[in-house]
Amino acid sequence: MHIPDNYLSPSTCGVFTAIMIPIWYYSIKKVKEELPKDKLPLIGVGAAFSFLLMMFNLPIPGGTTAHAVGGTLVAILLGPYAACIAISVALLIQAVIFGDGGIISFAVNCFNMAFLLPFSGYYIFRLIKNILPTSLGEKTAIVIGSYIGINIAAFAAAVEFGIQPLLFTDAAGHALYCPYPISVAVPAMMLAHLLVAGVAEAIFTLAIYEFIIKVSPGIIHNGQKIKTNPVFVLMIVLVIASPLGLLADGTAWGEWGADEIAGDTSLGTVLGYIPDKIANGFNYHALLPDYTMTGMPDIIGYILSAVIGAAALIIIFKLIGSHNDTNKAV
Repeated sequence: MHIPDNYLSPSTCGVFTAIMIPIWYYSIKKVKEELPKDKLPLIGVGAAFSFLLMMFNLPIPGGTTAHAVGGTLVAILLGPYAACIAISVALLIQAVIFGDGGIISFAVNCFNMAFLLPFSGYYIFRLIKNILPTSLGEKTAIVIGSYIGINIAAFAAAVEFGIQPLLFTDAAGHALYCPYPISVAVPAMMLAHLLVAGVAEAIFTLAIYEFIIKVSPGIIHNGQKIKTNPVFVLMIVLVIASPLGLLADGTAWGEWGADEIAGDTSLGTVLGYIPDKIANGFNYHALLPDYTMTGMPDIIGYILSAVIGAAALIIIFKLIGSHNDTNKAV
């Protein structure tokens, strides 16, 4: 679901940037107003969980992959506004350091995964929980909310892909950006997420929520002590297990490089050309592309990338929390 650069036109990306700026501004404002100061660093923990879950690629029939996001999980734990900020920063780290998701398309990816996913998942969770105010009802709400949330985000990405060949073509009628119409993009994206990624999102969300409510309920319920050590242990387990994401062969649908897209058969036959803007558009060289490190085995590089990404997110929000405490003291 990480849309690369050059699959969407700059004008499309510009529209979503204009949409996301007030969303980010309002989310920051709401977090400052509503989240207790002792929980501000936990946004980094939520961002790290989302980052790690996105590293677990899952095989999809047809040779592509997909992944969970953890958006509803972070929203249930810390609120949807905090989730928006947490996942946005996680996506920024992924794009800048690891080349996972585009730089120009950053706001589009945030709209899908940091806005639509956590907000829709959270409010569906709240609705079902209010209708079924029992322990089983809460679990049901978590599963349904997280499952629907990621599929709403996937549908939005499919539509964003699908409108490109309608709007942007060259003189020969070839697409300049993403070449797949809505009739192809929607089934391809939704098959992967309805059957695989959505199920994984629901399982991960429920399992991690149940773990946290047992070992550190203070993260969820105000007035109780927050115990982070068990949470960090779980995070370490996810880091060590992250190379399982390497077992899924292939690239996520719609995330192919220029060298792969010409041979793709999503249209029922080989595409046969590389859209001009994908071949000759903006090219950003990430520091650690595809979570690899030169000269290291892929497994070691993947684990170190997981450590770097998760640690960076925790440190960033820890510093932000410390800065806020200093300002209040002054």
